[in-house]
Amino acid sequence: MDHSITDMETTDQTAPIGLFDSGVGGLSVARHIQRELPAERLLYIADSAYAPYGTKTTAEVEERAVKLSQYLIQRRVKALVVACNTATAAAITRLRSLHSIPIIGMEPAVKPAVSLTRTGVIGVLATAATLNSAKFTRLQAEFGQGVKIITQACPGLVELVEKGDLDGTETRQLAAEYLGKLTSRGADTVVLGCTHYPFLLPLFRQLSGPHIRILDTGLPVAREVQRQLEARKLAASLDNVGNLEILSSGDLDVVRTITSRLWGSPLNVHPLELVDGMH
Repeated sequence: MDHSITDMETTDQTAPIGLFDSGVGGLSVARHIQRELPAERLLYIADSAYAPYGTKTTAEVEERAVKLSQYLIQRRVKALVVACNTATAAAITRLRSLHSIPIIGMEPAVKPAVSLTRTGVIGVLATAATLNSAKFTRLQAEFGQGVKIITQACPGLVELVEKGDLDGTETRQLAAEYLGKLTSRGADTVVLGCTHYPFLLPLFRQLSGPHIRILDTGLPVAREVQRQLEARKLAASLDNVGNLEILSSGDLDVVRTITSRLWGSPLNVHPLELVDGMH
């Protein structure tokens, strides 16, 4: 394994878990980690100045993911969560080749959806970049036998969540349009393939009614983080008090307002200051 020179693997159980996303969406994953692992410290990067990742090229997303992961490694994180489906698809193989700490990525919940569908039709809501990725193509090939998988790109939704607009007129119209394109074709199980979308879960459930299952992958990711930390004896002591530190490349006042709303309590947001020529 070709480890980066920045890879300072830590054995410190009190070290934070690093997470990053194109913006605030990955907080949906951080929330699951905090609930499952309340003793852990979380260091979260909201890369809002570069949002959305879903409209960028694979090479651009991979380059950005490498920079952010190197920054988090320099901050001595003990594990890294790529809390973004687009960045996972573009960069996780590269990140794992560079660093030896546990690196956990996002994957649309196609496998559990296959076991839950009654109609044999599964819908996936995600960014175009995720749906067009080789990683998603492999996921469909591996678990899609015997079922029909319908995909729907959702331009505009990430940007609306980034504004904190979870139930406004435009958000409702787009969510209804994208969801309707899946349910009208028989999908009874819908996978949320972007970490921003769980913040729209109440709206999706309102629009879909009780007969449609909607799956979020945050909880399985949290449990995988727990498994990997325990396997390496890196889990924080249960008497530890966990916390969440947020850094952002975007407008701090805007990000602070939106993250506090999404998290449900006031949060401080600090500027992301990358070094070694990073921006």
